Amino acid sequence: MTIFCRIVVCCLLSLGGALAAAQADHDTSTDRKLITRVEPEYPETLRRLYIGGIVRLQVAISAKGNVENATLLGGNPILGQPAMAAVKKWKYAPGPSGTVNQIKITFDPHR
Repeated sequence: MTIFCRIVVCCLLSLGGALAAAQADHDTSTDRKLITRVEPEYPETLRRLYIGGIVRLQVAISAKGNVENATLLGGNPILGQPAMAAVKKWKYAPGPSGTVNQIKITFDPHR
């Protein structure tokens, strides 16, 4: 194992995280219906090493339903990058104004 991989593994293990399926749990504070969902890419190195976790994101949704911004609130930063990239491709139902949701995306290396 290379030094870089060892460093990544140590960092990831120190961050910890629950193992679960790559799925999103939506905060019920808004009634915006999710129309199009893009699955995040699971980094192959992390999957191979059985490293998973939960990523919490804050998502700003425009009135038209486009995701304008995704901010990492918590979780593994290495998993956060593909989660934010995927969420920015999501499409919600139009609404009267922009909204902000908090979502959780979980990654499970066993699936």
